[in-house]
Amino acid sequence: MTALSKSEREALKAIYRRTRDGSDAHTGDLAESLGVTPGTVTAMVKRLADRGLADHKLYKGVELTAPGRRAAVAAIRRHRIVERFLADMLGYAWNEADRLAASFEHELPQEVEDRLFVALDRPAACPHGFPIPEPEVAEIPEMPPLYDLEPGDTAVVAVPGSVDPDVVAFLDTLGLRPGVTVRVKEKHPFDGPLVLVVDGEDRTVGEKVARQIFVRVAPEARQQAGRPRKGRRPKEKESA
Repeated sequence: MTALSKSEREALKAIYRRTRDGSDAHTGDLAESLGVTPGTVTAMVKRLADRGLADHKLYKGVELTAPGRRAAVAAIRRHRIVERFLADMLGYAWNEADRLAASFEHELPQEVEDRLFVALDRPAACPHGFPIPEPEVAEIPEMPPLYDLEPGDTAVVAVPGSVDPDVVAFLDTLGLRPGVTVRVKEKHPFDGPLVLVVDGEDRTVGEKVARQIFVRVAPEARQQAGRPRKGRRPKEKESA
């Protein structure tokens, strides 16, 4: 198979994110996500279908085939490795690395991506805190929003690149940065705020902001294993 173009990789990533929780991915939604016209998306989907990576079903929208899901995850993996390179080796801030990675990640030969990963000491997560998937996998573990946690839960924070810069600045004043470990001390009822313990200090975060942050929770860190989570589950808007 010939190498994927930049537009094809971006389309695969957009379709993957829209469909990973079972939702439909219609051309209008994809056009909005990618910043192109619906006609452009239709032509792009046809190219992906011709390559056996996607399928456009009536009333269901666009779905990725098994090879398509692996290609989408590989594209996300590449983006996150490049972000890690920009942050760790070139000193860019985590929220700048996302923007800059998109400008040249698609031009990298696979060999360069592989060598970057090794040179970075095989990182497990991107600068935002989202996992770097293994090669040749078709799924990336989902990360719940911070607001899904309950008192007693401990988790590691991930902050999407899509979060408003003013919100990012506010989070920074609370010590809520990618990779920071937090513990939920209190959760007020009726969509009330969370009280978190961050670096030994109590910090209060409102429901709206807490739904924009995602977390990685170790199974052993849950106070009550297997309990159901409450509330709305927004789509992850992580980097890439």
